Amino acid sequence: MRDKTVTKDFYVNKLGFQNFGSTDFDDYLMVEKDNIQIHFFEFKELDPKASYGQVYIRTSDIENLYQSLLDNKVNIHPNGTLQTKPWGQKEFALLDPDNNLLTFGQSAI
Repeated sequence: MRDKTVTKDFYVNKLGFQNFGSTDFDDYLMVEKDNIQIHFFEFKELDPKASYGQVYIRTSDIENLYQSLLDNKVNIHPNGTLQTKPWGQKEFALLDPDNNLLTFGQSAI
């Protein structure tokens, strides 16, 4: 993350995560949702256009998650709308403020 305030705002207010832990570090952020934790380190020099960070998050209610993000005006990646993939997963994807790719998936079977 380049800016903790921006990252925290996106994950908490847009994606519905909550702060995790009782200690707040200046250059470290921990968020949690549905037993999923994501930890961020500050990297002010990060060039989002050169970022290739990515996370795959499995979910059990992908349609409702997708709709809740649309309702919250979260930008879904133009190539990442909800679809059933040939490998048997329903997936969608979005980019966070630092261009980290978040792909959400659920078994289509």
